[in-house]
Amino acid sequence: MLIENFYEDRSVLHIGTEPNRAYYIPCEDASEAIDGFRESSSRFILLNGDWKFKYFDSVRKIALNYEDEPCDDFDTIPVPSVWQAYGYDKNQYTNIRYPFPYDPPYVPEENPCGVYRTEFSVSDPESRYYLNFEGVDSCFYVWVNGNFVGYSQVSHSTSEFDITSFLKEDEQNTLTVIVLKWCDGSYLEDQDKLRMSGIFRDVYLLRRPQEHLRDLTVKTVLSDSFTKGTITVSYENRGALAVHWSLFDPDEKKVASGETSESDQGSFSVEVPSPLLWNAEQPNLYTLLLHVGEEYIAQPVGFREVSVKNGVLLLNGQPITFRGVNRHDSDPVKGYAVDEEDLLRDLTLMRQHNINAIRTSHYPNSPLMAGLCDRLGFYLISESDIECHGVCTATGNFADYKKLYPTIATDPAWAESIVDRVQRNVIRDKNHPSVLIWSLGNEAGWGTCFEQAAHWVKEYDDTRLVHYEGENWGVGDYEDYKETLRDLDLRSVMYPSLDMIREYCEDPENKKPFILCEYIHAMGNGPGDAEDYWQLIQKYPNFCGGFVWEWCDHAVFMGRTPDGKPMYGYGGDFGEVLHDGNFCMDGLVYPDRTPSTGLEEYKNVIRPVRVYRNSDGSFVFQNLMDFVGTEEYLYVSYEITEDGVLVGSGEIDLPDIRPHESRTFFLELPECDGEALAVRFIYQLKDATELLDKGYELGFDQIILKDGNPASIRLSELSPVQGADDEEIAVYEDDDFVTLRGGNFRYRYSKLRGCFDEMTYDQKPLLARPMEYNVWRAPTDNDREIRIQWQNSGYDRAVIRCYETDIYAGSEEVTLCTSLSVAADSIRPFVRAEVQWTIHGDGNVDCSIQATRDPAFPFLPRFGIRMMLPEKMNEVEYYGYGPNESYLDKHRASWLGVFGSKVEDLHEDYVKPQENGSHYGCRYLTIGDEETALFITADDFSFNASRYTAEELTKKAHNYELEKSPYTVLCIDYKMSGIGSNSCGPKLAKEYQLEEEAFDFRFSIAPLSFENADE
Repeated sequence: MLIENFYEDRSVLHIGTEPNRAYYIPCEDASEAIDGFRESSSRFILLNGDWKFKYFDSVRKIALNYEDEPCDDFDTIPVPSVWQAYGYDKNQYTNIRYPFPYDPPYVPEENPCGVYRTEFSVSDPESRYYLNFEGVDSCFYVWVNGNFVGYSQVSHSTSEFDITSFLKEDEQNTLTVIVLKWCDGSYLEDQDKLRMSGIFRDVYLLRRPQEHLRDLTVKTVLSDSFTKGTITVSYENRGALAVHWSLFDPDEKKVASGETSESDQGSFSVEVPSPLLWNAEQPNLYTLLLHVGEEYIAQPVGFREVSVKNGVLLLNGQPITFRGVNRHDSDPVKGYAVDEEDLLRDLTLMRQHNINAIRTSHYPNSPLMAGLCDRLGFYLISESDIECHGVCTATGNFADYKKLYPTIATDPAWAESIVDRVQRNVIRDKNHPSVLIWSLGNEAGWGTCFEQAAHWVKEYDDTRLVHYEGENWGVGDYEDYKETLRDLDLRSVMYPSLDMIREYCEDPENKKPFILCEYIHAMGNGPGDAEDYWQLIQKYPNFCGGFVWEWCDHAVFMGRTPDGKPMYGYGGDFGEVLHDGNFCMDGLVYPDRTPSTGLEEYKNVIRPVRVYRNSDGSFVFQNLMDFVGTEEYLYVSYEITEDGVLVGSGEIDLPDIRPHESRTFFLELPECDGEALAVRFIYQLKDATELLDKGYELGFDQIILKDGNPASIRLSELSPVQGADDEEIAVYEDDDFVTLRGGNFRYRYSKLRGCFDEMTYDQKPLLARPMEYNVWRAPTDNDREIRIQWQNSGYDRAVIRCYETDIYAGSEEVTLCTSLSVAADSIRPFVRAEVQWTIHGDGNVDCSIQATRDPAFPFLPRFGIRMMLPEKMNEVEYYGYGPNESYLDKHRASWLGVFGSKVEDLHEDYVKPQENGSHYGCRYLTIGDEETALFITADDFSFNASRYTAEELTKKAHNYELEKSPYTVLCIDYKMSGIGSNSCGPKLAKEYQLEEEAFDFRFSIAPLSFENADE
């Protein structure tokens, strides 16, 4: 091995790097600087592209002086990229556990590495050249022309080297970089993500004069009334230089200018009367143009003040609410190597879904990210590149996690590394108004190392708040070390129960704002409890909001199936032994950024306006925005439906509603002759923005004015050819079956199953397989805890025992009464039921199930009937909550109405198959084809129509492995338990559990025949 072992030495973090500085790009002239794109600067030389590359599965195998030897046997790899995306090494996903033995500062001797090489030329001998690496995982050594330049680590921070003395003028210069997969810093980079390696962010040179501005710090101070602003600028120069400055307002009008005397450091201030303030809803940016020596630098400036008063987080004196998400750098093809276009795509999707805040979990994002958030209007919690929860599993016994959590945080040997990472985060992005909060890191425990880091931040930057959820994991009880948390400004927790939030927010002794840095874990089908948390956010002024975990599913694109379906891989799909399965598939968007129904749910939960109805029939509109009035931001249209059919629409001339205020409005409504009447108010963007078009839908509210069941009206409209209701029914009974014949139907009832084996209507089969009672659903990711109890209870292998069946035959109907139970092998009955099926002369069937549930068992996933229908019965119409999938606790993105679909289009294609596509709050359902259908009605039921059985969805690990059933799978449920967010959150709330000890399910089935409907 030819390189010196800095990578296992905590006393060596960086060699040859420049001191930390704020991010900026110097330019040759003012026009380049004002343009705002760094590629416009002639002083910016991007080195991205195809580099030579050689991979070694161990750094010990480097046997040549690759820093200056020919590279004839090298491959080619793009920079930036991760080498796993190009067939080197393998991907691995772990959440908590370190992917190597816990033995700091040592990492495996078989430490994979990559040797990179490229060439470049320079032509200005009077300039200095600074080499910048914006992201390299995990550590790297740099040579120029065979000369050692330096070493650095901290994967997600910029490392800058002055390489001037190593360069050759007017010749090709050779840059060689050796990147190691692991280093001692990897103990601090145990983030919950796919583990990838390489130069994954931009590499560039800055060509600068010998004397130049090195660093600047820009702060804004506002008067108590926010009517006067002062910009203070402190700077450090390389050489004695004057600073000439001009300030331009958001309309690009020069409002002030001046200059300083020549000095190597200094400061100046600019007073601005009546400044336009910056916030996420009105991201007003001034531009401070600096002319220092031969360079121009444009620094965006936002006037804003973040503070805490009486436990409430304020921006510019106003309470604000974070409608946030946690965001990783992730792409299914490129891995960590996301570019500005990818960032902009994420931000556009976020704005489309009402998101206003981002936590950069769990490391600083690209330097470009904060600039985009300044311009477009997003709040940032900028998090340092620290996470070391792997200490919790160091004994192999996770039960020790509380004791082990602060292991690194309390070890002084790690103090320099931790403080360095925090400093690199803060100093780089200190001039961005979008950054309201500095986060010390994530899940690394509390102790002296973080005390030092927090104190440094408070001393360095008095304009922002400091956050760290690791405060909850110190030595001993929280109250024992609470005094050491004095430099933390927020009380941050993850995934608390609603009761815990109420307890904190209602305690007057708690003086810090309450924030959820992670909540409503969006894994698979979910989250299901977003509305419950939002109700508390709105209730408590000291609850400033939260950040959903997380933005996107992490996965690796692994090609396509023969029919073109993308295949995404997660933990365990790459041949790795240690992995955490699909726990990385926990985003609001799929890996390709397709929004999930969970994102649609979150969007409407955090909508900008809400409507309530008064007892006098008026509507109360509440503006939930923090800074803009409704008149500035949106307009309101409405749709009135009767029995689910549109009968009226228009726009509302809504008077302006100021932030956090309400106004009453009267809307004339039509008389309702039907069974159901509803009005839906739709909020649409008034004017186009950089990210959204005019008229873009921001959310909606639906008010149910009359909540009847329009099933009988719809059934009469279908006008099927049916037999007479008074048709006599012939009954035939043997030991196992009851066969019933009417004028145009034949049904066979199983006395062993307690339901129908066969149903034929108008000589057409309605069932392709026997009907069955159903309690199982394919576990969602949020069922990952309860599914163990469900399976131990036998819910996934339920069997029916019928004790007796009585027949009551009348002149116009026949009633079958069966006593039955639901149990499983080795398990006693967990449900007992008295079931009554009434068959009418026209073939219609009424069912009544009076059930009792044994409370010794866990709550049921669902309870109902499953029918396997002929495959061609694939057209669905329903009156219920749609068009998105909807559940007891997840239906805010849907509304009550009439919806139609093909069965296959009801499927929500989660990468890991699970329960999906159900519809809650239904009154009727029609399912069939052009000849035959079933019309099913109940006062309130849930249904699921699918091409896949619950067994298939349970068994398969990936959506591309699913095999369609030869039938249309229809589930009619008395109730489906809710979704929740228990994959990494509290248990499903009791009100969303099917835990009733007694329940009564009544529904009706009407067979329909359309063959002769026009005759």
